[in-house]
Amino acid sequence: MILEVKNLHVSIENKEIVKGVNLKVKEGEVHVIMGHNGSGKTTLARSIMGYPKLKPTQGDILVDGQSIVGLSVDKRAKLGLFLAFQNPVEVEGVGFINFLHNAKESISGSVNTKELMTDIRSNAVNLKMVENLVGRSLNQGFSGGEKKKAEVLQIGVLKPKIAILDEPDSGLDIDAVRIVAQNINEIAKKTGMGLVIITHYSRILSYMEPQFVHVMTDGKIVAEGGKELIEKLEKEGYESFSNGSK
Repeated sequence: MILEVKNLHVSIENKEIVKGVNLKVKEGEVHVIMGHNGSGKTTLARSIMGYPKLKPTQGDILVDGQSIVGLSVDKRAKLGLFLAFQNPVEVEGVGFINFLHNAKESISGSVNTKELMTDIRSNAVNLKMVENLVGRSLNQGFSGGEKKKAEVLQIGVLKPKIAILDEPDSGLDIDAVRIVAQNINEIAKKTGMGLVIITHYSRILSYMEPQFVHVMTDGKIVAEGGKELIEKLEKEGYESFSNGSK
């Protein structure tokens, strides 16, 4: 799969948030989008996934050369896209396991329940999740860190072709950041999926090997390169990119 964003503009209540973003992600690649609060990272991620309240005013989003702008969220998911939310919501009355079963069935067409449960347990153990969490309603009573681990578990079970993770390190302690990063790495290695990691900070990236780094400010990608950009951000902060300097 190739995900391509071309000159994308997105507005919320007549205010332009994403201002002409171009991005190309292939399966097997690891991309990082870094930027300060309010730079448009989350709006970009939600737009790619088809968040109903976000309609592009200009530009296009393509999968393997075909526009997906008119597709609903579930149809984009069936193509192989996945978005791990910055703040996953609690859904009372929807069992976590039932949710995964239905999602897997919707994407794959059929589910071997025994294999699914084995996959869920294996991912839960690797993520060091409390055993009874997967038996609860979706994210019900989960801590912030547990919600993030649950999102990674979903990626491990659903195996998308390209996964976008919006601040996967948010709410995690030092040990949990390492565990989450290692599991993301392992899942990507096994499946060959493409990754887009959206973050403010470099701490999770110290456990990962991003090939492409994009710096986003004021709704635009103002710099692109390799891991050297992460080092520049650590030393100089986002101010050094505020005028589009490379």
